Amino acid sequence: MRKVILNLAMSLDGFIEGPNGEYDWCLTDQDYGMEAFFANTDTLFIGRKSFDMIRADTAMFPIKKIYVFSDTIVKQPGETFHIIPSAGFDAAVAEIMDTDGGDIWLFGGAEIISAFMNKRMVSELLLSIHPVILGEGKPLFKDIKDRVGLIFMGQQAYDTGLLQVRYELKPWFDPEKLQFLG
Repeated sequence: MRKVILNLAMSLDGFIEGPNGEYDWCLTDQDYGMEAFFANTDTLFIGRKSFDMIRADTAMFPIKKIYVFSDTIVKQPGETFHIIPSAGFDAAVAEIMDTDGGDIWLFGGAEIISAFMNKRMVSELLLSIHPVILGEGKPLFKDIKDRVGLIFMGQQAYDTGLLQVRYELKPWFDPEKLQFLG
């Protein structure tokens, strides 16, 4: 089964966007491991609002397949992304995860991250903690229903002050099914 990796930037105080939706605080002066990440990743999961931000330049992500989670988005001529409506969420994600391929990048936004976390469909977290405190904005984790245990896998500190940390999600025990789910 393929891995779904939540890989994104966050402020030291846990925000993924500033109070006005801005992300101009993200450091872009070097690669920060993205080339290596893209070498193992061939699929992008993204919510509609986040997709709207990158839609004009999807070529900036060297990803073969892009899946947009939306009930309202409409494809324009020539666009090659795939749409997953909320009604087909579980089945579509399970089917994609069971196909051959590389890692799957869960890009965001906050609502789709919460849905994936609550359904235990995330394998790893790769968080780039930027050396800035925003004070307010959109939090990374919102509306998470249950505690999520993490296993520390490593870290990389950069000379800019950016700290990248990697966690694996601990197996989750479902008492109704009397089994561990991963």
